[in-house]
Order: sequence, then C-alpha cells, then structure tokens
Amino acid sequence: MTSLHYEVHGPFDAASTVLLSSGLGGSAGFWQPQLGALVEAGHRVIAYDQRGTGRSPDTLPASNYTIADMARDVIEILDATGTARCHFAGHALGGLVGLQLALDAPDCVASLVLVNAWSKPNPHSARCFDARLALLGALGARAYVEAQPIFLYPAAWCAEHAQRVADEVDHAFAHFPGESNMRARIAALRAFDIDARLADITVPTLVAAARDDVLVPWTCSQRLADGLGDVTLDFVPHGGHAHSVTEADAFNRSLLDFLARVGTPATPPVHA
Repeated sequence: MTSLHYEVHGPFDAASTVLLSSGLGGSAGFWQPQLGALVEAGHRVIAYDQRGTGRSPDTLPASNYTIADMARDVIEILDATGTARCHFAGHALGGLVGLQLALDAPDCVASLVLVNAWSKPNPHSARCFDARLALLGALGARAYVEAQPIFLYPAAWCAEHAQRVADEVDHAFAHFPGESNMRARIAALRAFDIDARLADITVPTLVAAARDDVLVPWTCSQRLADGLGDVTLDFVPHGGHAHSVTEADAFNRSLLDFLARVGTPATPPVHA
C-alpha cells in the first residue's frame, strides 16, 4: 500500500511497464502528451503525483529532504502496483529520481529516459532557481507560477498558446503545494550530485534535450551522455525545457523507437 496517488494505464499483462516521473511540478498530468502513444504501443504505464504535490499531499521535511527520498517513493509505487521492473522516464527532477533509483535499486530499472536532466549542479540553473525563490519569498505563489512558463516553454510557443499557458498558470496556483514544500523540493534537486557515479549506471539510457532550454543548459545532458555507458542521444534545436510537451510528436517518436530497441525486459506485474 502507498499513500501516493498513482494511475495505471494500458493492459495489465503488457510485456513492459513504463513509469513516468515529472519535474518540479510533480504532477502525473505533465505526461498527458505521452500517455496515448505509450498505451497504443502496448505498454503498461504508471504515472504518479510526487509526494507533497497534487493528489499526494504531505508535509515535506524542511531540511535534509533528498532525491533519494523521492526514489524510495518510486519503489513504494512499484511494490503497490506489483511491478518488479520498469522502464523509467523522468523529466528534469524526475530524471534525477531515475538516476538515483538506478544506483540504489538497479534491479528495478530496465532502462532510463532522461529529459533535460543533469548529474550535478551548474551555476546557470542555480541563478534561475535563486530568482524563482526570490519571487516566491517576496511576492508569493501567484508570482512564482506566473513566471513558470518563462522557464518551461519557448517564447513563441507561449505566445501562440496564450490561453493554454494562462490555464496552466491558474491550475498551478490553485494546486500550489505550499512554499515550504516547494523550497524542500528545490533544495533537494539543487543538492543532487551523482556525477562521479555515472559509470555505475549501465542500463540503456535515452538522453533527450532541447538546445534552447533556458533553465537547464543542454550541455548538462551532454555530460550525462558522456558519463553513462549505453546511451542514445536525442537533441533537438527547439522546444524549451518542456519539449516533451511543445514538440510532443517528435519526442514520442524518439521515445517509442528507444523502447522498441531496448526490448521488453521489464518483468510483467504480479498479482498481489
């Protein structure tokens, strides 16, 4: 049993399970553009709201909350769904969770998909998070979520999809997890550093990045690719930090091609 909210899509007896872990927002809904494609391709898919966000309410520790804590939550979900092994796809913070899981519980991970993720802190992203936290502290949650699309999406895409962006901002404000939880989550991702251990991760990995990501330099993904062993690269010129949303069709093709190439080594779920 788990107190975390999760959703299972697709056939119960699928040959493989794909677990989706979102970024700082924590919501399963981030992966909506991928769900249909994955299920249509025959995968069983698990998406979840991370602890302290969305439909998984909790009060996170004010200090010493780590990505390793988030990885343990994934193990809890795998146990709750009777899943021995999964293909793990993570966006940004979610990618860090996948990297940590591959180190801490390698038998649970058949492959990794890392979308605009990183292995160690960098000064540019630190500056972005400093600015976001300053907004949160000085002006509150509304200002924080109003700024969020600037870091997620290209400017032209935001202008073209103005109503969608406005609706997302309203939704993020209505479901804001609270300043304390947000600060704990940001502190966890800022402290993450497994750069020296990348060679210990041996599962097939798709490293996906957009070169125009304004929050996380694409060179962080290149660093992942250089340090990991079995890597497929998918670098695109445009799409921003959330290019799995803004360029969903192209991203989905790359994702499905990768999953088809690595096969279906994930053990099907077992009956509890």
